[in-house]
Amino acid sequence: MNSILICSTPVHGHVTPLLAVSRHLAQQGHRVRFMTGRRYADAVRSTGAEFVALPDEADFDDSDMNAAFPGKAGKSGVAGIRWDVSNIFLKPAPAQIRAVDEAIKQEQVDVILIENMFIGAVGLLARPREERPAIVNLGIIPLGVESVDTAPFGLGILPKPGVLGRIRNAALGVLTKKLIFGGVQRQAEKIILDATGEKLDGFFMAGASRADAIVQFTVPGFEYDRSDLPDTVHFVGPMSRVTKSDGELPEWWSELDGSRPVVHVSQGTIANTDYDELITPTITALADDDVLVVVSTGGRPLSTLPSPLPANVRAAEYLPHDRLLPLTDVYVSNGGYGGVHYALEHGVPLVVAGMTEDKAEVSARVQWAGVGVNLRTNKPTPDAVGVAVRRVLADPSYAERSRALGKEIAASSGLAGLEAVLETLTPKLVSE
Repeated sequence: MNSILICSTPVHGHVTPLLAVSRHLAQQGHRVRFMTGRRYADAVRSTGAEFVALPDEADFDDSDMNAAFPGKAGKSGVAGIRWDVSNIFLKPAPAQIRAVDEAIKQEQVDVILIENMFIGAVGLLARPREERPAIVNLGIIPLGVESVDTAPFGLGILPKPGVLGRIRNAALGVLTKKLIFGGVQRQAEKIILDATGEKLDGFFMAGASRADAIVQFTVPGFEYDRSDLPDTVHFVGPMSRVTKSDGELPEWWSELDGSRPVVHVSQGTIANTDYDELITPTITALADDDVLVVVSTGGRPLSTLPSPLPANVRAAEYLPHDRLLPLTDVYVSNGGYGGVHYALEHGVPLVVAGMTEDKAEVSARVQWAGVGVNLRTNKPTPDAVGVAVRRVLADPSYAERSRALGKEIAASSGLAGLEAVLETLTPKLVSE
């Protein structure tokens, strides 16, 4: 029996994708332990894995981050990013390292799977390879490896070709490491040295990219070209594909008959408390257009939507993507990595508006890949949304490019590709 340890910070957007990984590996007969926050214990066990609790120093309730981290409220911009990285992700690293060491002591571990912001992995990777298990970075957000061809991760800046682009990238790299994150870098160096006795080699935010393998859950066509891409990077396509649903359809479903373009808008199931961010601007922008606007509230009651709704708007708490996306002409999204890939799987072009977490990088890739329009904001105006949607509807190149990526996704291996990578690192990792 093969022993796999999955490690995740206790944040919904980090844990949820890894649950799919856990379920797949457990179903393939592997011994899976999953280390994260206690809030996710039942979800972990439902995948067939054993739940391993993070210690109190590394655990928190992400349902109310301001309550979990009293100093967080009111901070935004660069100062907010620095504070979040330092307090939410970096400070728990020593406790994470101790917890992983204890898990290894209790039971042999063949391979450790981590997500990008489990910064304790940076300390583990500082150790010589012969003193630790193989470590695999699961790319559940856009690829963040440093490159001469790309700007530092997190800025949402598109690649710029040629020598001038490389000069710009190098300057931005110095600015990011020395000025923006200089203090946090020094904090990270001390934490890793104290926790492991090893010196931190390089920028702490790029630490996870030094893993023995990086399994990136996208296709090459949705990731920047890099002339210096490490051979440890493996593109396997999105881990989750749209699955067949058999739930009851809303009574208005028959109106999706192709008589007018369908524009689907959703803020997902997490960032959906403030409809003014995306849903309301979209409804307002298209109220007089000859389109059908289909709204998903992500589970919130329909009574929470603005009332009355325009005549061309239809809404439901949840909608089946397997049946809706083939009928959709434009998907208006806040740039979640998973949701964007669902749209691409079905060849649907996008309008994206997201600048928090990794969404700035997702939105930039939508623009770079030519599959949609990037509004470069969290709260677009109705005018901006309307112009973008009409542009995507009028220009067939967006849909053509999205369909091309859909073919790449259909041909990709997904979670089976992850298992193939694991077998190359640890030959005994073969399904029994």
